[in-house]
Amino acid sequence: MIEGAIDLRLGSPCDPPPDLVIDAMASAADSLGPYGKSVGSPVFRQAAADWMRRRLDVEIDPESVAACVGTKEFVAGLALLLGAGCGRGRDTVLIPAVAYPTYAVGAELAGCRVVRVPMTDRFTLDLAGVDADDAARSRLLWVNSPGNPAGGLDDLEAAAAWGRERGIVVCSDECYVEYTWSGAPVGEVGLPASTMLSSGTSGVLALHSLSKRSNLAGGRIGFYAGDAALIAELGERRRELGLVVPGPMQAAGATAWSDQQHVTEQRERYLRRLERLAEAAVSAGCFDVRLPEGGFYLWLDVGDDDRAAVATLAGAGVLVQPGSIYGAAGAGRVRLAAVRPDAEIDEAARRLEALRGVLAGGAGWRR
Repeated sequence: MIEGAIDLRLGSPCDPPPDLVIDAMASAADSLGPYGKSVGSPVFRQAAADWMRRRLDVEIDPESVAACVGTKEFVAGLALLLGAGCGRGRDTVLIPAVAYPTYAVGAELAGCRVVRVPMTDRFTLDLAGVDADDAARSRLLWVNSPGNPAGGLDDLEAAAAWGRERGIVVCSDECYVEYTWSGAPVGEVGLPASTMLSSGTSGVLALHSLSKRSNLAGGRIGFYAGDAALIAELGERRRELGLVVPGPMQAAGATAWSDQQHVTEQRERYLRRLERLAEAAVSAGCFDVRLPEGGFYLWLDVGDDDRAAVATLAGAGVLVQPGSIYGAAGAGRVRLAAVRPDAEIDEAARRLEALRGVLAGGAGWRR
Protein backbone atom coordinates (compact mmCIF):
# COMPACT_ATOMS: atom_id res chain seq x y z
CA MET A 1 0.00 0.00 0.00
CA ILE A 2 1.40 3.39 -1.00
CA GLU A 3 0.98 6.12 1.59
CA GLY A 4 0.51 9.79 0.78
CA ALA A 5 -0.57 11.54 -2.39
CA ILE A 6 0.28 10.27 -5.87
CA ASP A 7 1.62 13.25 -7.82
CA LEU A 8 0.52 13.21 -11.47
CA ARG A 9 0.99 16.95 -12.00
CA LEU A 10 4.37 17.21 -13.69
CA GLY A 11 5.61 15.45 -16.82
CA SER A 12 8.97 14.61 -15.28
CA PRO A 13 10.21 11.11 -16.17
CA CYS A 14 10.79 8.69 -13.31
CA ASP A 15 12.41 5.84 -15.24
CA PRO A 16 16.22 5.61 -15.45
CA PRO A 17 18.21 6.62 -18.53
CA PRO A 18 19.70 3.67 -20.44
CA ASP A 19 23.05 2.40 -19.18
CA LEU A 20 24.80 2.97 -22.50
CA VAL A 21 23.94 6.67 -22.30
CA ILE A 22 25.32 6.99 -18.76
CA ASP A 23 28.47 5.15 -19.84
CA ALA A 24 28.94 7.56 -22.76
CA MET A 25 28.60 10.54 -20.43
CA ALA A 26 31.14 9.13 -17.96
CA SER A 27 33.67 8.34 -20.68
CA ALA A 28 33.56 11.94 -21.93
CA ALA A 29 34.55 13.57 -18.63
CA ASP A 30 37.75 14.97 -20.19
CA SER A 31 35.61 17.20 -22.44
CA LEU A 32 34.82 19.46 -19.48
CA GLY A 33 38.11 21.33 -19.82
CA PRO A 34 37.73 23.44 -22.97
CA TYR A 35 34.76 25.62 -23.86
CA GLY A 36 32.31 23.85 -26.10
CA LYS A 37 30.43 25.21 -29.09
CA SER A 38 26.93 26.51 -28.55
CA VAL A 39 25.67 24.75 -31.68
CA GLY A 40 27.02 21.44 -30.41
CA SER A 41 29.80 19.08 -31.41
CA PRO A 42 29.97 17.61 -34.93
CA VAL A 43 29.29 14.17 -33.43
CA PHE A 44 26.13 15.34 -31.66
CA ARG A 45 24.81 17.23 -34.68
CA GLN A 46 25.44 14.25 -36.96
CA ALA A 47 23.72 11.85 -34.54
CA ALA A 48 20.67 14.11 -34.38
CA ALA A 49 20.56 14.44 -38.18
CA ASP A 50 20.88 10.67 -38.55
CA TRP A 51 18.00 10.13 -36.11
CA MET A 52 15.76 12.47 -38.12
CA ARG A 53 16.59 10.54 -41.28
CA ARG A 54 15.85 7.14 -39.71
CA ARG A 55 12.79 8.05 -37.68
CA LEU A 56 11.18 10.99 -39.49
CA ASP A 57 12.35 10.35 -43.05
CA VAL A 58 13.95 13.80 -43.28
CA GLU A 59 17.33 14.46 -44.85
CA ILE A 60 18.98 17.44 -43.20
CA ASP A 61 22.53 18.79 -43.24
CA PRO A 62 24.09 18.50 -39.75
CA GLU A 63 25.04 22.17 -40.15
CA SER A 64 21.30 22.90 -39.98
CA VAL A 65 21.06 21.19 -36.59
CA ALA A 66 22.14 22.80 -33.30
CA ALA A 67 22.15 21.76 -29.66
CA CYS A 68 20.13 23.53 -26.96
CA VAL A 69 20.34 23.40 -23.16
CA GLY A 70 17.06 21.57 -22.79
CA THR A 71 14.17 22.57 -25.01
CA LYS A 72 12.38 24.61 -22.33
CA GLU A 73 15.28 27.07 -22.46
CA PHE A 74 14.83 27.34 -26.22
CA VAL A 75 11.05 27.79 -25.96
CA ALA A 76 11.47 30.56 -23.40
CA GLY A 77 14.16 32.37 -25.37
CA LEU A 78 13.23 32.05 -29.03
CA ALA A 79 11.00 35.12 -29.39
CA LEU A 80 13.64 37.25 -27.70
CA LEU A 81 16.48 35.85 -29.83
CA LEU A 82 14.55 36.36 -33.05
CA GLY A 83 14.20 40.00 -32.06
CA ALA A 84 14.21 42.65 -34.75
CA GLY A 85 15.40 40.11 -37.30
CA CYS A 86 11.76 39.37 -38.04
CA GLY A 87 11.09 42.92 -39.24
CA ARG A 88 9.65 46.10 -37.78
CA GLY A 89 6.16 45.95 -36.39
CA ARG A 90 6.38 42.21 -35.71
CA ASP A 91 5.44 42.40 -32.06
CA THR A 92 3.19 39.34 -31.73
CA VAL A 93 3.70 35.67 -30.94
CA LEU A 94 0.98 33.18 -31.83
CA ILE A 95 0.53 30.22 -29.49
CA PRO A 96 -2.10 27.46 -29.25
CA ALA A 97 -5.24 28.35 -27.27
CA VAL A 98 -4.45 25.41 -24.98
CA ALA A 99 -0.72 25.22 -24.45
CA TYR A 100 2.26 24.61 -22.22
CA PRO A 101 2.68 27.94 -20.35
CA THR A 102 6.29 28.64 -21.39
CA TYR A 103 5.26 29.66 -24.93
CA ALA A 104 3.42 32.65 -23.45
CA VAL A 105 6.14 33.34 -20.88
CA GLY A 106 8.81 33.47 -23.59
CA ALA A 107 6.76 35.89 -25.65
CA GLU A 108 6.20 38.13 -22.65
CA LEU A 109 9.93 38.14 -21.81
CA ALA A 110 10.54 39.43 -25.33
CA GLY A 111 8.00 42.21 -24.83
CA CYS A 112 5.62 40.68 -27.37
CA ARG A 113 1.87 40.47 -27.54
CA VAL A 114 0.55 36.96 -27.02
CA VAL A 115 -2.32 35.88 -29.27
CA ARG A 116 -3.85 32.45 -28.79
CA VAL A 117 -4.79 30.51 -31.91
CA PRO A 118 -8.24 28.86 -31.77
CA MET A 119 -8.27 25.07 -31.68
CA THR A 120 -10.53 22.36 -33.04
CA ASP A 121 -12.40 19.89 -30.86
CA ARG A 122 -9.38 17.59 -31.32
CA PHE A 123 -7.11 20.28 -29.89
CA THR A 124 -5.32 21.06 -33.14
CA LEU A 125 -4.68 24.56 -34.49
CA ASP A 126 -7.45 26.31 -36.42
CA LEU A 127 -5.28 28.80 -38.30
CA ALA A 128 -8.28 30.07 -40.26
CA GLY A 129 -9.39 31.64 -37.00
CA VAL A 130 -6.36 33.93 -36.73
CA ASP A 131 -7.24 37.56 -37.33
CA ALA A 132 -5.45 38.99 -40.38
CA ASP A 133 -4.14 41.98 -38.40
CA ASP A 134 -2.70 39.67 -35.76
CA ALA A 135 -1.03 37.56 -38.44
CA ALA A 136 0.50 40.68 -40.03
CA ARG A 137 2.03 41.65 -36.68
CA SER A 138 3.38 38.17 -35.84
CA ARG A 139 7.03 37.25 -35.72
CA LEU A 140 6.55 33.67 -34.53
CA LEU A 141 3.97 30.86 -34.52
CA TRP A 142 4.38 28.03 -32.04
CA VAL A 143 3.05 24.59 -32.97
CA ASN A 144 3.17 21.71 -30.47
CA SER A 145 2.54 18.29 -31.96
CA PRO A 146 1.94 15.89 -30.24
CA GLY A 147 0.47 18.54 -28.00
CA ASN A 148 0.87 19.19 -24.30
CA PRO A 149 -1.57 18.92 -22.54
CA ALA A 150 -4.20 17.54 -24.93
CA GLY A 151 -2.15 15.20 -27.15
CA GLY A 152 -3.45 16.44 -30.53
CA LEU A 153 -1.58 15.95 -33.82
CA ASP A 154 -1.42 19.03 -36.05
CA ASP A 155 -1.15 19.24 -39.83
CA LEU A 156 2.45 20.45 -39.78
CA GLU A 157 2.75 20.87 -43.54
CA ALA A 158 -0.27 23.17 -43.54
CA ALA A 159 1.13 25.17 -40.62
CA ALA A 160 4.46 25.59 -42.38
CA ALA A 161 2.74 26.78 -45.56
CA TRP A 162 0.58 29.22 -43.59
CA GLY A 163 3.63 30.76 -41.95
CA ARG A 164 5.65 31.00 -45.16
CA GLU A 165 2.83 32.81 -46.93
CA ARG A 166 2.85 35.46 -44.21
CA GLY A 167 6.55 35.72 -43.45
CA ILE A 168 6.11 34.27 -39.96
CA VAL A 169 8.71 31.97 -38.46
CA VAL A 170 7.04 28.69 -37.46
CA CYS A 171 8.61 26.60 -34.72
CA SER A 172 7.24 23.11 -34.19
CA ASP A 173 7.80 21.69 -30.71
CA GLU A 174 7.92 17.96 -31.47
CA CYS A 175 9.36 16.72 -28.19
CA TYR A 176 6.76 13.96 -27.78
CA VAL A 177 7.06 12.60 -31.30
CA GLU A 178 8.43 9.23 -30.13
CA TYR A 179 5.23 8.80 -28.12
CA THR A 180 2.78 9.06 -30.98
CA TRP A 181 -0.01 6.52 -30.57
CA SER A 182 -2.39 7.30 -33.41
CA GLY A 183 -2.07 4.90 -36.31
CA ALA A 184 0.74 2.65 -35.13
CA PRO A 185 1.23 -0.35 -32.83
CA VAL A 186 3.46 0.33 -29.88
CA GLY A 187 6.45 -1.63 -31.18
CA GLU A 188 6.43 -0.31 -34.75
CA VAL A 189 9.79 1.02 -35.92
CA GLY A 190 8.48 3.74 -38.22
CA LEU A 191 6.68 6.75 -36.82
CA PRO A 192 3.23 7.73 -38.06
CA ALA A 193 3.78 11.33 -36.96
CA SER A 194 5.27 13.92 -39.26
CA THR A 195 7.76 16.68 -38.62
CA MET A 196 7.59 20.31 -39.65
CA LEU A 197 10.69 19.73 -41.78
CA SER A 198 8.96 17.22 -44.08
CA SER A 199 7.77 20.17 -46.16
CA GLY A 200 11.23 21.74 -46.37
CA THR A 201 13.24 23.95 -44.06
CA SER A 202 12.54 27.46 -45.36
CA GLY A 203 11.24 29.69 -42.57
CA VAL A 204 10.66 26.85 -40.11
CA LEU A 205 12.29 25.18 -37.13
CA ALA A 206 11.66 21.84 -35.42
CA LEU A 207 12.52 21.24 -31.78
CA HIS A 208 13.38 17.85 -30.27
CA SER A 209 14.34 16.71 -26.79
CA LEU A 210 15.96 13.81 -24.96
CA SER A 211 14.17 14.66 -21.71
CA LYS A 212 11.17 12.46 -22.44
CA ARG A 213 12.55 10.26 -25.22
CA SER A 214 15.51 8.96 -23.19
CA ASN A 215 14.67 9.94 -19.59
CA LEU A 216 17.34 12.65 -19.58
CA ALA A 217 15.28 15.55 -18.25
CA GLY A 218 17.99 16.43 -15.72
CA GLY A 219 20.64 16.34 -18.43
CA ARG A 220 19.10 19.36 -20.23
CA ILE A 221 19.80 18.46 -23.83
CA GLY A 222 17.86 18.78 -27.07
CA PHE A 223 18.27 20.23 -30.53
CA TYR A 224 16.65 22.61 -32.99
CA ALA A 225 16.86 22.13 -36.74
CA GLY A 226 15.59 23.71 -39.93
CA ASP A 227 16.17 26.93 -41.88
CA ALA A 228 19.94 27.28 -42.34
CA ALA A 229 19.95 31.07 -42.01
CA LEU A 230 17.91 30.93 -38.80
CA ILE A 231 20.14 28.22 -37.36
CA ALA A 232 23.24 30.32 -38.05
CA GLU A 233 21.67 33.51 -36.65
CA LEU A 234 20.39 31.84 -33.50
CA GLY A 235 23.69 30.03 -33.01
CA GLU A 236 25.60 33.32 -32.95
CA ARG A 237 23.21 34.96 -30.50
CA ARG A 238 23.08 31.91 -28.23
CA ARG A 239 26.88 31.71 -28.21
CA GLU A 240 27.10 35.22 -26.81
CA LEU A 241 24.73 34.18 -24.01
CA GLY A 242 26.94 31.21 -23.10
CA LEU A 243 24.23 28.69 -23.92
CA VAL A 244 26.38 25.58 -24.30
CA VAL A 245 25.51 21.95 -23.51
CA PRO A 246 28.38 20.43 -21.47
CA GLY A 247 30.58 18.01 -23.41
CA PRO A 248 29.69 14.88 -21.40
CA MET A 249 25.99 15.50 -22.00
CA GLN A 250 26.58 15.96 -25.72
CA ALA A 251 28.34 12.60 -25.77
CA ALA A 252 25.43 11.06 -23.88
CA GLY A 253 23.02 12.71 -26.28
CA ALA A 254 24.78 11.43 -29.38
CA THR A 255 24.57 7.91 -27.97
CA ALA A 256 20.92 8.31 -27.05
CA TRP A 257 19.92 9.53 -30.53
CA SER A 258 21.72 6.50 -32.00
CA ASP A 259 19.84 3.87 -29.96
CA GLN A 260 16.18 3.00 -30.43
CA GLN A 261 15.69 -0.07 -28.25
CA HIS A 262 15.38 1.89 -25.01
CA VAL A 263 12.72 4.11 -26.62
CA THR A 264 10.66 1.10 -27.70
CA GLU A 265 10.74 -0.13 -24.10
CA GLN A 266 9.73 3.28 -22.78
CA ARG A 267 6.85 3.52 -25.26
CA GLU A 268 5.47 0.28 -23.87
CA ARG A 269 5.69 1.63 -20.31
CA TYR A 270 3.90 4.87 -21.10
CA LEU A 271 1.14 3.25 -23.12
CA ARG A 272 0.52 0.73 -20.33
CA ARG A 273 0.30 3.54 -17.77
CA LEU A 274 -2.00 5.65 -19.93
CA GLU A 275 -4.35 2.73 -20.50
CA ARG A 276 -4.46 1.88 -16.79
CA LEU A 277 -5.36 5.46 -15.83
CA ALA A 278 -7.90 5.73 -18.64
CA GLU A 279 -9.63 2.54 -17.50
CA ALA A 280 -9.82 3.93 -13.98
CA ALA A 281 -11.23 7.25 -15.18
CA VAL A 282 -13.94 5.42 -17.12
CA SER A 283 -14.71 3.33 -14.06
CA ALA A 284 -15.05 6.49 -11.96
CA GLY A 285 -18.08 7.21 -14.10
CA CYS A 286 -17.80 10.94 -14.63
CA PHE A 287 -15.03 11.55 -17.14
CA ASP A 288 -15.16 11.93 -20.90
CA VAL A 289 -12.09 9.80 -21.58
CA ARG A 290 -10.03 9.17 -24.69
CA LEU A 291 -6.39 8.26 -25.05
CA PRO A 292 -4.22 11.03 -26.51
CA GLU A 293 -3.05 10.78 -30.11
CA GLY A 294 0.42 11.46 -28.75
CA GLY A 295 2.25 12.24 -25.52
CA PHE A 296 1.83 10.72 -22.08
CA TYR A 297 -0.92 12.89 -20.61
CA LEU A 298 -4.60 12.15 -20.07
CA TRP A 299 -6.73 15.22 -20.77
CA LEU A 300 -10.01 14.60 -18.99
CA ASP A 301 -13.28 16.48 -19.23
CA VAL A 302 -14.52 17.13 -15.69
CA GLY A 303 -17.28 19.63 -16.33
CA ASP A 304 -17.41 23.32 -15.55
CA ASP A 305 -15.12 23.64 -12.53
CA ASP A 306 -11.68 22.13 -13.05
CA ARG A 307 -10.37 23.67 -9.80
CA ALA A 308 -13.07 21.91 -7.80
CA ALA A 309 -12.21 18.68 -9.62
CA VAL A 310 -8.55 19.11 -8.67
CA ALA A 311 -9.55 19.59 -5.04
CA THR A 312 -11.78 16.51 -5.06
CA LEU A 313 -9.05 14.39 -6.61
CA ALA A 314 -6.49 15.75 -4.16
CA GLY A 315 -8.80 14.72 -1.35
CA ALA A 316 -8.67 11.21 -2.76
CA GLY A 317 -4.86 11.34 -2.86
CA VAL A 318 -4.34 12.02 -6.59
CA LEU A 319 -2.70 15.33 -7.55
CA VAL A 320 -3.44 16.64 -11.06
CA GLN A 321 -3.20 19.91 -12.98
CA PRO A 322 -6.26 22.09 -13.67
CA GLY A 323 -6.81 22.63 -17.38
CA SER A 324 -7.26 26.36 -16.93
CA ILE A 325 -3.53 26.89 -16.35
CA TYR A 326 -3.02 26.02 -20.03
CA GLY A 327 -5.32 28.80 -21.19
CA ALA A 328 -8.96 29.76 -20.78
CA ALA A 329 -9.96 27.16 -23.38
CA GLY A 330 -8.61 24.45 -21.08
CA ALA A 331 -11.13 25.19 -18.33
CA GLY A 332 -13.29 22.23 -17.40
CA ARG A 333 -10.51 19.71 -17.90
CA VAL A 334 -7.66 18.26 -15.89
CA ARG A 335 -4.31 16.82 -16.97
CA LEU A 336 -2.84 13.62 -15.55
CA ALA A 337 0.79 12.78 -16.34
CA ALA A 338 1.30 9.03 -16.73
CA VAL A 339 4.95 9.24 -15.74
CA ARG A 340 5.09 7.69 -12.28
CA PRO A 341 6.27 4.13 -11.53
CA ASP A 342 3.81 1.36 -12.26
CA ALA A 343 3.03 0.80 -8.57
CA GLU A 344 2.07 4.45 -8.13
CA ILE A 345 0.00 4.43 -11.33
CA ASP A 346 -1.86 1.35 -10.09
CA GLU A 347 -2.54 3.01 -6.74
CA ALA A 348 -3.69 6.23 -8.41
CA ALA A 349 -6.01 4.17 -10.59
CA ARG A 350 -7.42 2.40 -7.55
CA ARG A 351 -8.11 5.77 -5.90
CA LEU A 352 -9.83 7.05 -9.02
CA GLU A 353 -12.01 3.95 -9.18
CA ALA A 354 -12.93 4.43 -5.54
CA LEU A 355 -14.40 7.84 -6.40
CA ARG A 356 -17.23 6.35 -8.42
CA GLY A 357 -19.70 6.29 -5.58
CA VAL A 358 -18.68 9.72 -4.31
CA LEU A 359 -19.00 11.41 -7.67
CA ALA A 360 -22.23 9.65 -8.55
CA GLY A 361 -23.59 11.03 -5.28
CA GLY A 362 -23.57 14.54 -6.67
CA ALA A 363 -20.08 16.09 -6.57
CA GLY A 364 -20.44 19.67 -7.68
CA TRP A 365 -18.15 19.37 -10.70
CA ARG A 366 -19.67 16.26 -12.24
CA ARG A 367 -21.27 16.88 -15.64
